[in-house]
Amino acid sequence: MTPVAPARSRSLADLWNDIGVRKMVFQAALLACVIAVAVLLWWNASGNIARRGLEVGFAFLHRTANFAIGESMIPYSPADTYARALLAGLSNTVVIAFFGCLLTTVFGVLFGVLRLSPNPSLSRLVGVYVEIGRNVPLLLQLFFWYSLCTRLSGPRQAISPLPGVFLSNRGLRLPSFVANDGLFFAVLGLVVAGIAWLALQWWARRVQERTGRRPHILAWGLTVLALAPLAGLQLAASPIAIDVPELRGFNFVGGQELSPEFAALLFGLVFYTTAFVTEIVRGGIQSVPKGQWEAARALGLPARRIMRLVILPQAMRTIIPPLASQYINLTKNSSLAVAIGFPDLINISNTVINQTGQALEVIFIFMGCYLTLNLTISALMNRLNAAFAMKGH
Repeated sequence: MTPVAPARSRSLADLWNDIGVRKMVFQAALLACVIAVAVLLWWNASGNIARRGLEVGFAFLHRTANFAIGESMIPYSPADTYARALLAGLSNTVVIAFFGCLLTTVFGVLFGVLRLSPNPSLSRLVGVYVEIGRNVPLLLQLFFWYSLCTRLSGPRQAISPLPGVFLSNRGLRLPSFVANDGLFFAVLGLVVAGIAWLALQWWARRVQERTGRRPHILAWGLTVLALAPLAGLQLAASPIAIDVPELRGFNFVGGQELSPEFAALLFGLVFYTTAFVTEIVRGGIQSVPKGQWEAARALGLPARRIMRLVILPQAMRTIIPPLASQYINLTKNSSLAVAIGFPDLINISNTVINQTGQALEVIFIFMGCYLTLNLTISALMNRLNAAFAMKGH
């Protein structure tokens, strides 16, 4: 039996000379200093507030708000609490940020490709848009879009670009799904299909690592994606129903209404941020070596397939990091909604501060909300960036 050597004890000097231990000590000391400064500031501020006879703490969140909110993505009434009111504002901010990022990505990629079009008129037209979009302050653009939305015709003379879609000075009316069990089971089927698609991707990757050949899973994935929602509908007692708006009297009834404030904020954010994303996409495409274009043309690929299969996947490694910054900027810029009266988180927070006088606590809450939103966006984009970076090796 081999004798076991006694463990060698480490002195304090040995520990201090260990770079890993020393880094941990310095980081712990820095974290302790930050916490100490935060506690000192909070203690000092709370003491000053208490001496003025004001309440300190977050107990006000459970009191009745007693004010209405023009539009909310979650059910809300004046009888709800301040916490519910702030949650309604946060939901509005999240919805604006989500659709803003989605539309900005679609239009940014489209305009970025058109910016490099061999047609000089088309390329220069996109260039003019880029210069206008990124050189006019966002606040002025919001005022412009809001003025435009509120000066449209009334519901009787509403613009209808598509069947069931109406644009008037009351906002934008769209067809909407009726919330029933048919919709629930269809969405559930889509979720199951998404999980099955991820499982197929994982299985194909494992097979490729083991054999060097990737199996064709596209047909299987599309089949699951089509059949799973249909299977869900078979389990539902009622089919999916769509509520189409129609004009009754002086206004529209039914469908989903987007207020002029919501529409102006969304148009302004998308118009402004898309100009930056267009330039990011253009720069990313131009960063791909010309040899890649020439090699793809030598294989006989048409221009659209070259862009989709060869150029854009490589350009994404250059596009994603600055694109993440634009998503974060769009989320933060949504706080300018207060200028046109849209009830986002900042707008509702101002009302809560005016009613309760607890500015420090409310500011702390919405700073935490924006920090959480932007860190989430950053984490998701970092994962996406890592996925594209791995494909490049």
